[in-house]
Amino acid sequence: MTLYAKDIMVSNFDTIHMEAPAEEAIHQISNGIVRETGYRTISLMVIDDFNKLSGVVTMFDILYHLRPDFLNFGIDGEELKWEGQLKPLVDIFQGKKVHHIMTRNIVGASMNDHIMILLDRMVKNKYRRLPVLNNDQPVGIVYISDIYHHLFSQKMI
Repeated sequence: MTLYAKDIMVSNFDTIHMEAPAEEAIHQISNGIVRETGYRTISLMVIDDFNKLSGVVTMFDILYHLRPDFLNFGIDGEELKWEGQLKPLVDIFQGKKVHHIMTRNIVGASMNDHIMILLDRMVKNKYRRLPVLNNDQPVGIVYISDIYHHLFSQKMI
């Protein structure tokens, strides 16, 4: 049996506009879609005014950008006193837009990519998901957990 992205992609996925407030991304991820496999969505595809994929925002992106920028320059957070610091960090974060926190330069897949092409791309790059694109517009998403579930629950191997 031959499997392609179009055969296993999830067509019901969450999107968010790149100009939306970061708070909206938090809300959407917190209330994300539960897929057939039981996994909850922890990422959103970010679109522009033309419904083209601009990036992806994940739970990791949100938590990464909640941290103060100076931690990205080799300062060890364990040496700092954090008492009373969380509220100001949350306040600063809530003033951001999705395009400030999203991951850019996303690698996607086409609907006719073979499952082994998807799997190879995901394993080599440690991706957990690949957007499926048609003319740069998202039409689906393939999760590595869904590849695993599909292959092994269907006794493909």
